[in-house]
Amino acid sequence: MKKVKINNFEISNSNPFCLIAGPCLIESRDHTMKMAELIYEICQETRINFIFKSSFDKANRTSIQSTRGVGLFKALEIFNEIKSNINCPILTDIHNETQCNEISGSDIVDIIQIPAFLCRQTDLLIAAGKSKKIINVKKGQFLSPHDMPNIIEKIHTTNNHQILLTERGTSFGYNNLVSDFRSIEIMKGFEYPVIFDATHSVQEPGGLGMKSGGKREYIPVLSKAAIAVGVAGIFIETHDDPDNAPSDGPNMLNVKDLKSLILKLIELDNVSKS
Repeated sequence: MKKVKINNFEISNSNPFCLIAGPCLIESRDHTMKMAELIYEICQETRINFIFKSSFDKANRTSIQSTRGVGLFKALEIFNEIKSNINCPILTDIHNETQCNEISGSDIVDIIQIPAFLCRQTDLLIAAGKSKKIINVKKGQFLSPHDMPNIIEKIHTTNNHQILLTERGTSFGYNNLVSDFRSIEIMKGFEYPVIFDATHSVQEPGGLGMKSGGKREYIPVLSKAAIAVGVAGIFIETHDDPDNAPSDGPNMLNVKDLKSLILKLIELDNVSKS
């Protein structure tokens, strides 16, 4: 079983789970700093390893009118300030090879995330692999877990073996996703750490017409189910006012509910990995 080292801890299917968390979209410097500090304090209290996540651009929006983000260079300034203040690893998603090249020349971003809808884009995977950073690949909603070795092989061609695989639900008819927990066990068989994305798994893509919907009330139950199966990490997008968030609000967890959920997940994780 492979382990991925980051900062002063290791991500592995056999280690205590880590938390990847943050608001879906960088809205401003002040809001992003506030959220990073809130999540960091919760993780310090619960003694859990934490990776901060937020997006500088949301290229896959339902409507042309949807908010995109602050852009890469402004995001790097904010990420750098977060690292300076709380010294946590940073994960962000990219959408093209140019963005990979910009990020690879900096030590600010630790993990490059490949969005689910781009998980088979060969040139993007190769560019990400060449960055020599950790690559988190979200399994596409349209993809079988048995197809993931082909994606892994593309990254391997760059001699990069720092890979995370993320389950985020599978398309189930229109505007709906379902989580098949067999997928986690299947992907664990490919040796790399497996992450469960509990918030995008409750998304309803395009469900509100001009934007996606979601059912955040199911985040806790899906998180607990994934932990019971045994995962390397849980991915939770969280916000202090999700009902008014500019992106993915319906499927983000309110940060006030994060600590109690983590405490329950720690108990289950101890049992599943004992």
